[in-house]
Amino acid sequence: MTTFPHGFLWGGATAANQLEGGWQEDGRGPSIADALPGGPERFAIAASPDFDWSLVPDATYPNHLGIDHYHRFKEDIALFAEMGFKCYRFSVAWSRIFPQGDESTPNEAGLKFYDDLIDECLKFDIQPVITISHYELPLHLAKAYNGWRNKALIGFYERFARTVIERYGDRVKYFLTFNEINSAAHFPVMSQGLIPATGANDKRNVFQAWHNQFVASAKAVQLAHAFDPTIQVGCMIIYATSYAYDANPVNQLANLQHNQDFNFFCADVQVRGAYPRYTHRYLAENGVSEADLDRTEAELALLKAGTVDFISFSYYMSSAVEVTGAVKDTVAGNLMGGVKNPFLQASDWGWQIDPTGLRIALNELSDRYQKPLFVVENGLGAKDVVEPDGRIFDPYRIDYLRAHIEAIAGALRDGVPVMGYTPWGCIDLVSASTGQMSKRYGFIYVDLDDAGHGTLARSRKQSFAWYQRVIASKGTLLDDDVMY
Repeated sequence: MTTFPHGFLWGGATAANQLEGGWQEDGRGPSIADALPGGPERFAIAASPDFDWSLVPDATYPNHLGIDHYHRFKEDIALFAEMGFKCYRFSVAWSRIFPQGDESTPNEAGLKFYDDLIDECLKFDIQPVITISHYELPLHLAKAYNGWRNKALIGFYERFARTVIERYGDRVKYFLTFNEINSAAHFPVMSQGLIPATGANDKRNVFQAWHNQFVASAKAVQLAHAFDPTIQVGCMIIYATSYAYDANPVNQLANLQHNQDFNFFCADVQVRGAYPRYTHRYLAENGVSEADLDRTEAELALLKAGTVDFISFSYYMSSAVEVTGAVKDTVAGNLMGGVKNPFLQASDWGWQIDPTGLRIALNELSDRYQKPLFVVENGLGAKDVVEPDGRIFDPYRIDYLRAHIEAIAGALRDGVPVMGYTPWGCIDLVSASTGQMSKRYGFIYVDLDDAGHGTLARSRKQSFAWYQRVIASKGTLLDDDVMY
């Protein structure tokens, strides 16, 4: 077995809007996630031309409660420490720090919460990895400013990032600027705060919002390096390894361009500091011209000066590209789907499971950018069953994670510099895609159902003991023969 390098950051990942709850406590304002109803139709509702961010009286809003991590974080961090976490990736809720998003003075109670959370992590030698913006735009910025299409958000984000970095940068050495920034290619609601009523269907707005986020990200990198040159700041993208369905050159070309447009475009700007050569084609194919975008020379210079130190990414599934229409079977995925790959199995929610694709992803990213890589999301959403004696057996999750850890080990043998691995939803939380609790990812079971009923009690799953041993063995003991 490959020995994972000394200092490898084993841990887990969450997002504030999906687990904290306390959505109106201690001065916190609402975020866009708080306006998304629960249930598998939440994306369809948000994509409706009638959606205006208003709460519907008879709908459920599971993000309001999350799993009550806001009041139970000490219990949860203790469980992470029991597993042996070396790091914990979490996000800072923008609206907990700046409730409306455009204030000049932060909310001290919100800052104090993250002081306590960070200190609790450090008490157990768990290194915090903070996502500055993780699908948690203050709702006011989406409603009053039309989200990230508005350049005013650059300044608001800069103030937020400065506040976070200067408050926590003495204790936190890893920051990510925007979660899954490329997700707006398919669904700009969560990452850009755009809905059809505010221009989500006009690609000019999506590309302008991306540019504004690129500028904001570069500013955050510069702020962090000025505060402490040892702080490392990364971008964060969805990476879905993509294959041409067959050897048809038409599909091969379509796959190459799909990779450029989805897997690489945002990282090309944030890592290399400039728009890639294929930008003109990408814009044109979406009905956008260079002249449609408000991009100044000063901003372009800032992109070059504020490149990220490493690349972090989520990896759940791969996709296949077929553009001739010969293949009719399609599958779901993380904000995107594709044609069915006959060589792969799928999860309960239709996401194709492809651990080899992770090794390919790591090699592709390493070859392209020559930067350290951090797998900050990877996991299996599944329906877990609580046995009469209270135990939760999840060998399917162990199988999934084992195969992906083995893929990382393979990439390490290939010479890829992998910093760490933080499986997604290390504790059960509200699914971003469906707003469900029944779509579970965690090593820790939370007694809460889709309707918000339950005790919120935490229970260790079979995978808890397995991951505990994986970390303790530095990735060498991956079999599932563990006492539980």
